[in-house]
Amino acid sequence: MKRFLTALCLLLPFVVQAKTLTDSLQRQVEVPDNPQRIVIGESRMIYTLALVEDGNPAKRVVGWPADLRNLDKQTWQRYVKAFPAIANIEQIGNSNFSQLNVEKIIALRPDLVILPVYARTPPNNSLFMQQLAASKIPVLFLDFRVDPLANTVASLRTLGEALNDQAKSERFIAFYQQHMQFIRDRLAGWKGPRPKVMLQLHLGKKAECCTTVAHGNLADLIAFAGGDNIAAGRFPAVFGQLNPEAVLAANPDIYIATGSAGPEDKAFLQLGPQVNAASAQATFIRALAQDGTVSVLNAVQQQKAFAFWQNFYMSPWHLLVAEFFAKTFHPDLFHDLSPDETLREMNQQFLPIPETGTYWTHN
Repeated sequence: MKRFLTALCLLLPFVVQAKTLTDSLQRQVEVPDNPQRIVIGESRMIYTLALVEDGNPAKRVVGWPADLRNLDKQTWQRYVKAFPAIANIEQIGNSNFSQLNVEKIIALRPDLVILPVYARTPPNNSLFMQQLAASKIPVLFLDFRVDPLANTVASLRTLGEALNDQAKSERFIAFYQQHMQFIRDRLAGWKGPRPKVMLQLHLGKKAECCTTVAHGNLADLIAFAGGDNIAAGRFPAVFGQLNPEAVLAANPDIYIATGSAGPEDKAFLQLGPQVNAASAQATFIRALAQDGTVSVLNAVQQQKAFAFWQNFYMSPWHLLVAEFFAKTFHPDLFHDLSPDETLREMNQQFLPIPETGTYWTHN
């Protein structure tokens, strides 16, 4: 018994040891050393976890909302097939922060809650946060999409430290920085024009024209990759609408859309891990033709219309968007840049299951 108590005393510091981390809201958060019961505020955070966790990226997750199942069935199906335990993770809400069930979260007794920083819903100091604080549950906010250029590396580093697996997160950080720096260096000496770019989110899914991004988020990636966003300065929010008159008057040199429909969703732009190249291009061309505003743009008429997978925007996978933008905006300058090759490298070096499918297309 004496030996047992001695051993237990030696182990206790490691069991209760905690660390203080700085999250994306500049909050100092004390988290346990090696959390094993984690709740995440967005199940599509699996994209990021897959880059920094070995094996099942959700192996520590005990609760999450249903956004992955509802909004990215392609990835959901692939990961459930590879890791069946994912299907049994407790659902704590539907598809956004405001719908998270705090009572369910508390009942799961998590060591840690990780929440995304949203463009539309500033969650700090809410009743939700007060209830978690009262239950002594630490909460980290991470940002990969509101201000991706400023916050991605720090958020990855914080995530790696929180998971007590800095080695793999640092490997991906180095990979990410190398690829982003390649674009930055190549454009540093560029004296040529920046093409006018129109970005339309969710092509074909909304009746009105045209949902886009004015600043932050994908707008920052357009500027980073050497494009001139026609929505810049048009409205104060991150997301907003460009009316048809503004779109036609801007006359963009390049048109870019996003989409994420799967093979079974015949009515919309198909892109993602289960979509083949022919279906992606065919559904893109059809969606363009059905949009009375964008179909008459010179960029579309001159076959300078492109599309990429919508879900890239919310994780460090946006480095592929940055490369896709750079290659699209300046094909001669970036003749040796290949987002497809970068994806292959990510498959080989980081991902638990290889990403297949089609993530970009053109008309």
